[in-house]
Amino acid sequence: MIKLLRLFGKTCVILMGLVASADLHASDLDPQPKDQWIPIFNGKNLDGWIPKFAGHDLGVNYKNTFRVQNGYLTTNYDQYDKFDFEFGHLFYQTPYSYYKLRATYRFLEQQLPGYKNAWKNNGFMIHAQPPSSMRKEQRFPVSLEVQLLGANGNNDVRPTGNVCTPGSHINIDGVIITKHCVLSASATFPGDQWVDIEITVQGSELIAHAINGKEVLSYRNPTLDEKHQNLSALYGGATMNGGFIAIQAENSTVQFKSIDIMPLGYGPSEKED
Repeated sequence: MIKLLRLFGKTCVILMGLVASADLHASDLDPQPKDQWIPIFNGKNLDGWIPKFAGHDLGVNYKNTFRVQNGYLTTNYDQYDKFDFEFGHLFYQTPYSYYKLRATYRFLEQQLPGYKNAWKNNGFMIHAQPPSSMRKEQRFPVSLEVQLLGANGNNDVRPTGNVCTPGSHINIDGVIITKHCVLSASATFPGDQWVDIEITVQGSELIAHAINGKEVLSYRNPTLDEKHQNLSALYGGATMNGGFIAIQAENSTVQFKSIDIMPLGYGPSEKED
C-alpha cells in the first residue's frame, strides 16, 4: 500500500475531510487486518463513502440518489423526472491495490424511462482515479468497470461481471484489448434475485471476476489509454496498479445487501525500493 499512499494520499486527506465519520491518519490507510473480510458498508448509512455526480461538486449526493433503505445501499431515482446523463459514482474513502472485493446485489424495476443503454446496468469501478481529480462535468472516472447487468425481459443474453474500460486498456491472453467492454462467461439473471460477485485484484498483475462462486473473466496489465496519459503522475506511470473503488449510479435501481473487502497485503509493485 506504500506506493498508493504516496500517489493518492493527498486525495485521501480531502475525502476524510468530506466524510464526517472518518477519523483516519495516513498510517491507518495501510490495509488491516490482512486476509480477513472487512465490511465497508455498515448497513445503516453512507459513512466512509463520498459521491461525485457529473455536473456537481464532489460530495453532493444529487437528488439523494445514493441512500440506505431497509439496510441496503440503494440507487434510487424517485426524485427524478428524467435522467439527463447525471451519472454518479459513490467512492469508498480508501485506495487499494491488492485485495478481494465481494458484494451481494440485485436489480429492482427500472424507475426512469429513456437511456436504454443503462437498463439494469450498474457496476463497481476499481483502480479509479481520485474523485477530487475528476472534472466537474466528467461522467465517469478513469478506471476499470466491473459491470453488473440484469435481464431486460427480451430473452437477450446479458451476462454480469463484465469489464468495461473508461479511459483504460486491458490485456487478455497476451492481447491488448481496446474495445470498451468485454463480456464475461456468466449466466443472465432475471428478476430481482440476489447475485454474489467477488473480484480478486492483484495490482496490475491479475484481476479476476467470479459470479456466485464461479470465475467468469480475468485480465491483467491495465493501462491508461492514449487520451489519459496526463493522469500517469497519479498512477506512477501508465500502468494502473491500484486506485479507488466506486459504485455506479447510471439510471438503474440496484440494491447492495453487503460489500466487504479483504486486503491481501503488499504486492511486488507496492514494496519500498
